[in-house]
Amino acid sequence: MNDRRSAIAHTPDDMPAGTPDPATGSSNETTAGPARGEFLYFIVLVAATAIGPMSLHIYLPSLPAIQHYFAVSAGVAQLGFSLSLAAIAIATLAYGPLSDRYGRRPVLLVGLGLFLFGSAMCALAPSIWVLNIGRLLQAAGGAAGMTLTRAIVRDLYGREKAASVIGYLMVGMVLAPMFSPAIGGVLNDVFNWRANFAFITSVGMIVTAAVFSRLKETNTKPASFEGARAMLASFGYLIRMPMFRGFTFHGAFSIAMFFSLLAGAPYVVVTVMGRPATEYGLYFIILPFAFMVGSLVAARLSQRVGIERMVIGGATIAFIGSILVLMSLAVWEWTPLALFAPAGLAAFGNGLSLPSSQAGALSVEPRLAGTASGLSGFLQMATGAAAAQIVGMIQNGTPYPTVGMMVAGSALALIAIVVPVWRARQIGV
Repeated sequence: MNDRRSAIAHTPDDMPAGTPDPATGSSNETTAGPARGEFLYFIVLVAATAIGPMSLHIYLPSLPAIQHYFAVSAGVAQLGFSLSLAAIAIATLAYGPLSDRYGRRPVLLVGLGLFLFGSAMCALAPSIWVLNIGRLLQAAGGAAGMTLTRAIVRDLYGREKAASVIGYLMVGMVLAPMFSPAIGGVLNDVFNWRANFAFITSVGMIVTAAVFSRLKETNTKPASFEGARAMLASFGYLIRMPMFRGFTFHGAFSIAMFFSLLAGAPYVVVTVMGRPATEYGLYFIILPFAFMVGSLVAARLSQRVGIERMVIGGATIAFIGSILVLMSLAVWEWTPLALFAPAGLAAFGNGLSLPSSQAGALSVEPRLAGTASGLSGFLQMATGAAAAQIVGMIQNGTPYPTVGMMVAGSALALIAIVVPVWRARQIGV
């Protein structure tokens, strides 16, 4: 489906600078874009995107040391992680509308400032409760980069090009959690658990300085914002649009499929299969690597193939991959390879589809790109967290609860995008 026939809301003539014309896909941005030093500009966006996921995962190897240092239960120590997920979801919901009203750059800088404050609190925490509060603030601040860099990209590029650039951004989001635990483990073993937070504070200072010096404002015609009621009205306006729902819920159910695997795979491999945690960690690399490859392929192909086709194609591959996981474990011996090899195909499909679905959600109403990014990000994080919790509650000593949630999530992700695209074509939109 080409752009002129896509079920995307028409952008008024007074669209802000950087918003692509809906007919041509070309941007009217002339001053704020990355034409000058584009590569360095892009690196700053990747760094701002990755700082949140990096901080979320880098301290995980230190959890036992933190538990021992403060003499608390594992559940209390784990609050630093679970509270972080909740903080990301809620903060993501707020950053988008605020950036539509006050601009991407100032809101991003405020978020990074909050990130630095929370990181410093963690590094100096005298108690587990101060540490957990610091983690909450750190996660809420880091969510600014995860949310607003996508809105910045959508300000600068047409919807197909935005999907391509977001594909590269997602590589940064994948690489950060892929290598952060290893970095955190080394820092913990060579120094102590506080070194993780000192390191991430230093990295955050560098990223904040780069954002301050390099990123220009891309939302040059801010939307009006009249308080919480108006923000909720904007959410309602977007959620009533069929294609926004399609792109957003595809992303939410895709993330749910992935989080189901993340939550259930350690239990399946270590407890059910009786394999060591190290073996699980090595096989786990298959998933982010496959997702990264899919995102890179999406970045290269999305402009030629089109957003809707990319999302449907990736969702189909992810569904096939999840079915193959079920078949593999039903037919062959329960081994990590039987789980992770076909799951890698599902992760590849997610890598293909998610950049385009995120760009599509932000393109439904370009003047509300920040609000759309916040709302879609919140729904994705909330759905993923719910799926992970459900998997933990229904474990029964077999891999099937985890795999069943994967199949359900991938099926719903495919349905979520196919239905609105099919309806749009039926009415000739």
